[in-house]
Amino acid sequence: MRLGGKKIILGVTGSIAAYKAAVLLRLLIKEGAEVQVIITPAGKEFITPLTLSALSGKPVISEFFGTNDGKWNSHVDLGLWADAMIIAPATASTLGKMVSGVADNMLVTTYLSAKCTVFIAPAMDLDMFAHPSTQRNLALLRAIGNIIIEPAAGELASGLTGKGRMEEPENIVEILTMYFNQSQSLKGKTFLVTAGPTYEKIDAVRFLGNYSSGKMGYAIAEELAKSGAEVFLISGPASLKTTETGIELVKVESAAEMYEQCITRFPQCAGAVMCAAVADFTVGIPEDKKVKRGKEDWQLTLTPTKDIAQALGELKSEKQMLVGFALETDNEIGNAVEKREKKNLDFIVLNSLNDTGAGFRTDTNKITIIGKDNKPQFFELKSKMEVAADIVNKIKTLIV
Repeated sequence: MRLGGKKIILGVTGSIAAYKAAVLLRLLIKEGAEVQVIITPAGKEFITPLTLSALSGKPVISEFFGTNDGKWNSHVDLGLWADAMIIAPATASTLGKMVSGVADNMLVTTYLSAKCTVFIAPAMDLDMFAHPSTQRNLALLRAIGNIIIEPAAGELASGLTGKGRMEEPENIVEILTMYFNQSQSLKGKTFLVTAGPTYEKIDAVRFLGNYSSGKMGYAIAEELAKSGAEVFLISGPASLKTTETGIELVKVESAAEMYEQCITRFPQCAGAVMCAAVADFTVGIPEDKKVKRGKEDWQLTLTPTKDIAQALGELKSEKQMLVGFALETDNEIGNAVEKREKKNLDFIVLNSLNDTGAGFRTDTNKITIIGKDNKPQFFELKSKMEVAADIVNKIKTLIV
C-alpha cells in the first residue's frame, strides 16, 4: 500500500464534482491512508456526510462543534495531525476564502492551521476558472507553497466544453504518491544554507548592509527540510521565521560571524547552499559610539571579508556538494561560469538584476542553473517557493 500510514485531510466543497470526492476517498483508503473528511456546509448539498463517513470509517467534520455532544472540533489539532491536506473539489468561493483568510467554516479554518503541504484541485465552469480573479487567487496560493492540481479540459456540468473539470481521482492519488515518494529522498542528509544580508558595523548605530530579505534562502531551507533533510540555516538579519521541523536556525550579524558558523558546521554536512548576500567589505575599525553629525572629513577604511563559498569549496570532499549564487548585472553567464569554477561549486544559481521580478525584496525569482558542464539551464519567473523546489530537485539529482 503506497500511502500506508499517511494521515490525510480531504476537504470537500460545494461543487457538482463532489461525487468524485467519494471515489478519491475510497482510493486513498485502498492505498493505506488514514483519511479525515472535512466538508463545507455547501458541500453537504452535493454529497451526504453519511456516504463519506461510511467510506472513511470516521465521522465527517463540518461544524466547529459537534451537533450531538457540543464537542469542539480542533482545527489546530487537525492541522498538526495531517501529513497532507487535499481540497477536492475546490470551488472559486473557497479559493477566495483561502487567499483572504476568511475562516468562516471548518475547512478554511483547518487550512489556515495546517502545517503540512496542501494540494488544491479546482473544479468550476470554464469561464469561472479563466476569470482573472480565480487565476490571481490560484497564483497567490501557489506562491505561498500550495500545490495546485490543474483541472482537466472536457465537457462540464453546464454543457460547455473547456478547462475546469476536477482532475480524476486516480491521477490525484498518483500525484500524492509521487509527492510522498520524493518528499523523504534526503532523509539522513544534513545541509547548510546561508540566507539574508550581513551587517558590517560602522559605529554604535550604523552599518553597511544590502537589500536582501532572506526569502530565497529560507525557502530553500524549508524545501530541503520537506525532503527529509536536517538543515543548519545560517541567517543574517531577517524578519522571517521557519515552519518546517528539522531546521536549526542560527542567527548571525556580520560576515565574520557567518564565516565561523559555516566553517564549523560544514564538515558535518552532505552539502551547502550559499544563498546569503554576504558583504564583500567590512569596516576596518568601527567606532564604539555614535558618530555625531558635523564630524569633518570622516573616512571609512574598508577591508575585504573572507569569501565563505570559496573557503568551503577548498574544504569540501568528493562526497560533499556545494551550491552558490551569483547576482549579476552584465556578462551574466560568463561571470557565473567563472565564479562556479573559481569556488569549486557543483552548480551555481544565476540571478540577473535585468530581469523584472528577480533579485532582492521580491516574492518571485528568475534563475539560470549552471553546472560543471557550463551549460545554462533556464527557468521562467516563478515564486521563490517554486524556485526553491527547482534548486532542491537539482540537488537531488547530484547528491551522493
